[in-house]
Amino acid sequence: MAHAYSEVLGCGLAIVAKRRKSATEIESMTLIGEVDGKSVLLVDDLTETAGTLTEAARLLKAQGAKSIFACVSHTLLNDLGIERLRKSDIDELITTDTVHRSAVEGVNITTLSVAELLGEAIKRIHNNSSVNSLFEFNGARTS
Repeated sequence: MAHAYSEVLGCGLAIVAKRRKSATEIESMTLIGEVDGKSVLLVDDLTETAGTLTEAARLLKAQGAKSIFACVSHTLLNDLGIERLRKSDIDELITTDTVHRSAVEGVNITTLSVAELLGEAIKRIHNNSSVNSLFEFNGARTS
């Protein structure tokens, strides 16, 4: 998935490898790739406690990242997650409206709608058409 995003965006790829201690704690993280002086986009499918995101952002900043954006499909943020994001090196969190969330003071969140995508998927299913092409970018499959 990360490789497909880097291809679509026409940019380099770095990976933060993590080792979990528990659902809310990370034992260690390692950066594979070069981020010094670069704007970084962290991509994840789900966050509630924001532990992985904020620890990855801390590591990226320590390795010289200029700015850090996080893109998360489903953001459920509990109190711990909100507090971690407020203190984090993440400049902006970009997410979808798949989960209702009130405004979070002190955290820069941009919410994008999935309504058009879901509507198109429903229409295609109703018409017995393929939905696979909804998950392709420039010929690269992301699923």
